[in-house]
Amino acid sequence: MAPDQNHLIQQSQDLPRVLVLHEQTIFDDLRRFHSHKFHFILLPSTDTTVDQFLNAHNYDSSSICAVVCSYVRVTADVLRHLPSLGLLVTPSAGTNHIDLPECCRRGIKVANIGTVFSEDVADFAVCMLIDLMRKISAGDRFMRGRRNSLAAPCHFPPGSKVRGKRVGIVGLGSIGTEISRRLEALGCIISYNSRTKKSKVPYTYYPNVVDLATSCDVLIISCSLNDQTRHIISREVMLALGKEGVIVNVGRGAVIDEKELVKCLVKGEIGGAGLDVFEDEPNVPKELFDLDNVVLSPHSSALTSESVRGVIEVLGQNLEAFFSNKPLITPVL
Repeated sequence: MAPDQNHLIQQSQDLPRVLVLHEQTIFDDLRRFHSHKFHFILLPSTDTTVDQFLNAHNYDSSSICAVVCSYVRVTADVLRHLPSLGLLVTPSAGTNHIDLPECCRRGIKVANIGTVFSEDVADFAVCMLIDLMRKISAGDRFMRGRRNSLAAPCHFPPGSKVRGKRVGIVGLGSIGTEISRRLEALGCIISYNSRTKKSKVPYTYYPNVVDLATSCDVLIISCSLNDQTRHIISREVMLALGKEGVIVNVGRGAVIDEKELVKCLVKGEIGGAGLDVFEDEPNVPKELFDLDNVVLSPHSSALTSESVRGVIEVLGQNLEAFFSNKPLITPVL
């Protein structure tokens, strides 16, 4: 091996080590833009545990001071095998996959990507709502099914107007606020449910989600998942929304009681649903595939080329801040 190659390898080994859990794309992008500052180590998407992987590749677990994790569950057991861990940074807005109490107990800092995804997720949520109300995806399927009989009369049911609809937003945080701005431009009447009433917004606040659903034509879910919000969209909420009501979920799958949602959709007890997230991803209830009043998406509401670049930038900034003993850019803990 050439001397300059030996030098580069040694230089990489001397950099701070960052373990990336199961995210090949994130790993590749981080190396592309930040390999001169950090030595990234990828734990592939296999059944290998953290300690097995580190032992197999002769990495000292005490040399890992930072971890990048996306939707892989980081439990107390995972953390136990990383005695020197000081930072967990996730390329997502949500942190429900991380054992935050254990991180707090151990003094491990946690960062997410802040508001990088907010605008793109808000765009997607409103697009999904328009798709459902105006039957865009359903119309596409209808036309493709007629490809051999286009001369026959076209009997396709009309959609519903978006302007003037009463829309309830569950979770008026960064994403929910961006959604509300877009809905205002469409002439929708907005109300919301959130942890607390927002003093600087003009929308009607409902502390109870059932009451919110009763007063709305549409529910858009953009809240985080925690013990308080798990299955907050219950059968009672769906029935309160009614047979013409529509649900759009760009938050987390388990915010909705998915089994009850499927039952309500199949029985016609709600009007439709746009789902970017699911309770047991990547699995999707098979009943949904045959419903024309459902729009499905593979948890991609945040994914644009611009947002991906933004994520890599924020991840790098948080890593650099941590290893420089500076405040994190987007701290959670």
